[in-house]
Amino acid sequence: MSTSSTTSTAIIGSTGLVGSHILSTYVTSPSTKSQIQTISRRAPANPTNSSLLSPTVNGDTSTWPTLLSSLVPLPTTVISSLGTTRVAAGGIANQWKIDHDLNVDLAKAAKTAGVKNFVFISSAGTRGALSTKVPYSQMKRGVEDTIQSLDFEHGIILRPGLILGEREKAQHAGQGLLYGVVRGLGRWVSLGLQDRFAQEAEVIARAAVKAARMAEEGKAPSRWWVLEQDEIVKLGREEWKE
Repeated sequence: MSTSSTTSTAIIGSTGLVGSHILSTYVTSPSTKSQIQTISRRAPANPTNSSLLSPTVNGDTSTWPTLLSSLVPLPTTVISSLGTTRVAAGGIANQWKIDHDLNVDLAKAAKTAGVKNFVFISSAGTRGALSTKVPYSQMKRGVEDTIQSLDFEHGIILRPGLILGEREKAQHAGQGLLYGVVRGLGRWVSLGLQDRFAQEAEVIARAAVKAARMAEEGKAPSRWWVLEQDEIVKLGREEWKE
């Protein structure tokens, strides 16, 4: 794969589980020829000390939409994997401010500034029968609807299932056991069985990067593109090439 040298990418959520893999995929890829910008509370990892990485660190998240719209060069594509947990945020109301409100504000700022493509890491089940009753699904659904209404050249949504990977802090007490069971199914029963409801963070990240590149190259299947779990696995593992 190759991308035009005139494109640039901004990553929001670059210090999180999926976001850090998105960033590392870009900075370690020989296909990356243009600047990768990030906005985060703390400095992101730069595994190759790439000169293409241009981080913006600001602990006040309320400034991020303005910071995004003032990035130079203006990114062609924004990828947001921004999200937190109810426990880390201190309750549903605070989680909503990050997972929903900030993502919505970032998408609106990107559109106003002239960003062409917006990629959002959402979640499986946002359109399920019970989604309107589940706060987490409501947050993700609201962001998806906003991105679609803004009519970017390409709005791309990834809806992974359970996200597997090494987190700095466990989300709950049984996380390690759960991950072990899921990976055991993939190892001893069928990887396809695991793929139906769980994906590795690295696979999700690669799928996001490939989808973004396809949009930039005019190869996305549609302006509004939703990748469910099977397509995430297809792009991020089965068809991934550098």
